[in-house]
Amino acid sequence: MKYESEHITDSVIAYIGGGSRGWAWTFMTDLALEPSMGGVIRLYDIDRKAAEVNEVIGNHIKERREAVGKWSYETAGSLKEALTGADFVVISILPGTFDEMAVDVHMPERLGIYQSVGDTSGPGGMMRGLRTVPMFVEIAKAIREYAPKAWVINYTNPMSLCVKTLYHVYPEIKAFGCCHEVFGTQKVLKGILEDTTGLHEVNRRDIHVNVLGINHFTWFDEASYKGIDLFPIYRAYIEEHFEEGYAERDTNWANACFACAHRVKFDLFCRYGLIAAAGDRHLAEFMPGDEYLKDEETVNSWKFGLTSVDWRKEDLKRRLEKSRRLLTGEEEVELKPTGEEGILLIKALCGLGREVSNVNIPNTWLQIPNLPEDAVVETNAVFDRDSIRPVIAGRLPENIRALVLPHVENHERILRAALTGDRELAAEAFMEDPQVKARGCSREEVESLVCDMLEGTRAYLPEYWWSQAALVR
Repeated sequence: MKYESEHITDSVIAYIGGGSRGWAWTFMTDLALEPSMGGVIRLYDIDRKAAEVNEVIGNHIKERREAVGKWSYETAGSLKEALTGADFVVISILPGTFDEMAVDVHMPERLGIYQSVGDTSGPGGMMRGLRTVPMFVEIAKAIREYAPKAWVINYTNPMSLCVKTLYHVYPEIKAFGCCHEVFGTQKVLKGILEDTTGLHEVNRRDIHVNVLGINHFTWFDEASYKGIDLFPIYRAYIEEHFEEGYAERDTNWANACFACAHRVKFDLFCRYGLIAAAGDRHLAEFMPGDEYLKDEETVNSWKFGLTSVDWRKEDLKRRLEKSRRLLTGEEEVELKPTGEEGILLIKALCGLGREVSNVNIPNTWLQIPNLPEDAVVETNAVFDRDSIRPVIAGRLPENIRALVLPHVENHERILRAALTGDRELAAEAFMEDPQVKARGCSREEVESLVCDMLEGTRAYLPEYWWSQAALVR
């Protein structure tokens, strides 16, 4: 990186998954609105045409008057081409297609296991992990060879397993995972604070929280706004509004693919005493399957939705059409802040500021002392010039640690199974998952499900899963 006064003139960012029809546009927007940075974005995607479309869209954004951050976009034909000389690497990929995700989300329904997301925990998250780990092994090896000193920012789910794989392959890697679920819970606290105190225009970033847990199963044990303890306010709001939750009152929850009334969040607070800091769709999947995800009627009663893969496929059609309009100039990317913090973190790592944000990295500093050192945990961290210093978040209460630990242990099982094609280990991970456990599934049923899910996503799995050794283990 070269520096010219306060402006970085030639940073290089390698974007793996650069053909994205969604997240890439968010990234481009935030880059365009940051005046102190500029450089080159190399877009690499296994779908080269998709990356080439984003190259055109990105370079068009650069020419707009309101784009104060000047970035040039170019398509890279290989990981080597994308990574060589990169200062930052952004990873945002879809491991497989929505056909594979349909297997993840819907095949377990034959055992009565319903999933509201299916990309992090539960059978869907674990199967997605088995596909994703080998891809991240390849990416980590390429970073080690072509960009060993680059900062690596992961947005891909399952977040914990992705980051864990990067460090497993390349222990010296400078990688971290970013997730906006904490921001969403800060916004809920902001809204409740404004509704109950008469305060106006509270800035989400002024809601200060202590973050501890694992990705999508994160908790706050402290939350304040300018000296105001938010826990009593949150508790009082729940006591008055538990049944309706916090959301627009006319939401049709059966069709609300991403919305929620935060009633799962409220219930977890009542039961465990901390503020669960992720969307209800994610939180529900970490809990026993006979609680919030018992059946569709139960899901509706908690006022969140099951995001079907058919809906995702229809949404992809809409995004492909939007991509066409952006390419032809019929539509412009709306240039307004997205609320994501990735660009602010890059800016801080360049020495152009200091930021405190939630981050997913190994528990090497014992940020959460009563979780294993090799667990990937989510806590706050201080971002400064070429450094990330994790904040020591403290111990999880034992009742919450008991909820978190099975998932941490399963991250290790799934990593090892993905690296070796060990079907027995994969089945063991399924058996230990709270969603599966609560259903009382037999080992035979689970092994059959694992085999069928592996077969259903075979196109994106290494062939060693079908070697004789893997089949007889």
